[in-house]
Amino acid sequence: MTIKKGSAPENHSARRSKSRKKNSINPKSGRWLWFWMGMGGIALVSATTGALLAVSLSSTPLMQASLSADEAAVFGSDRISGGGLRFSELTRPVTILVMGMSVLPSDVQNPPEETKNLGYLPQVNSFDGLADVMLLIRFDPEKKKMVMLSIPRDTRVEIEGYGKKKINYTNVQGGPALSAKTVSNLLGDVGIDRYMRINVLGVAKLIDALGGVTVYVPKDMKYQDDSQHLYINLKKGKQHLNGDQALQLLRYRHDENGDIGRIQRQQMVIRALIDQSLNPTTVAQLPKILNVVKENIDTNLTVEELLALAGFGVRTNRSNMQMLMLPGRFSQKEEFEASYWLPSRQRIKTMLSQHFDVPTDTFPQAIDPGSLQVAIQDSTGSEDADLTPLIENLQQAGYRNVYVAKSWGEPLDVTHIVAQQGDGDSAESIRGTLGFGEVRVESTGNLGSDISIQVGKDWLQQQDLLEQPSQY
Repeated sequence: MTIKKGSAPENHSARRSKSRKKNSINPKSGRWLWFWMGMGGIALVSATTGALLAVSLSSTPLMQASLSADEAAVFGSDRISGGGLRFSELTRPVTILVMGMSVLPSDVQNPPEETKNLGYLPQVNSFDGLADVMLLIRFDPEKKKMVMLSIPRDTRVEIEGYGKKKINYTNVQGGPALSAKTVSNLLGDVGIDRYMRINVLGVAKLIDALGGVTVYVPKDMKYQDDSQHLYINLKKGKQHLNGDQALQLLRYRHDENGDIGRIQRQQMVIRALIDQSLNPTTVAQLPKILNVVKENIDTNLTVEELLALAGFGVRTNRSNMQMLMLPGRFSQKEEFEASYWLPSRQRIKTMLSQHFDVPTDTFPQAIDPGSLQVAIQDSTGSEDADLTPLIENLQQAGYRNVYVAKSWGEPLDVTHIVAQQGDGDSAESIRGTLGFGEVRVESTGNLGSDISIQVGKDWLQQQDLLEQPSQY
């Protein structure tokens, strides 16, 4: 299955050609106006230069691929947003496959002339390469919840017509349609409504357009690949990164956890970007931001739909934004010719029933605390922290498999109780046992755990209370 670039889908070509001629962008013009529905159901009108009338609300101006009728049919065609003044409101749950592309000249049939005879392999603004990042994102307006599932690039799957291969191979052979079909098959026929591919060249532009990102770099990172002109040089610690620096953090995978460690850092950056950028002020700049990165994005989302998704994000409580990772394990040496991430079918079923509303043939059962693997990570930033009373408290409550694991080192004011495998209910139970901390459904904890407790400075306050002499 081959997907051409640069032309519109057959059934949209006339409309898109007309739209592009009619709505070509002139940055000096002041005649564009756009509006969107704001937080709490209050209608806010934003008149900004370079706004939505630069493109038709019903067009797909960011679509680079030409999908055949069969390929387009892989994705849902039903409307996802309201009409009229409610165009920025989601009307039903929506699932989107997001892929990050790293494309070299050798990945494309006709590489640009300027990429030849350089002595190294530069990144190409194309979407034909391997999908190094895969995220399945579900926006659920009924539950007021957003779930992001990271799918490791090395996940071993059955690809229709190609046999068992790594999932990032799907884009090379069949573009977004084959990728979506493979992800759907992996996840029990989850429906996928739309897709978005962003080239690695666009990631740095996007982060710069958002004003950079403040994150904690978990370790000194230094890596050099002259063949690609890839140079990573970051120091440990909390810092504000520009687009290029953030891309270094996102691309680094030369440690003991390989691509899985990179997924954890991706989730960390996504969480920081959400906290910093998902607000009405930034949403008002969406047309301007899209204009910066439009050449590096391929999606069948309309601008209208993008606004609805952004508006939903603004109105969603951060505690209802959850980040998961596909359950599985590393393959063992000599188990296969290549290294893989091997999916855990049973744990995937449980995760899908909890977070993606996929029916399951098994009834959910209460999880025995004694069966949970609970990792303790010291994030107090203090050399005087004594975690023994906390561990004993958990053991007395029936959590028998408690162990101390290495922390990333970022000092936390508030303890994070991380549902590493997506089991938010068990994390809430642990929070109830401890009496402090906040639950986070994400995959930034210890890889071997079910629940990771990243102990923050609030434990030091609890510890002081425990050590105070009794008044009686």
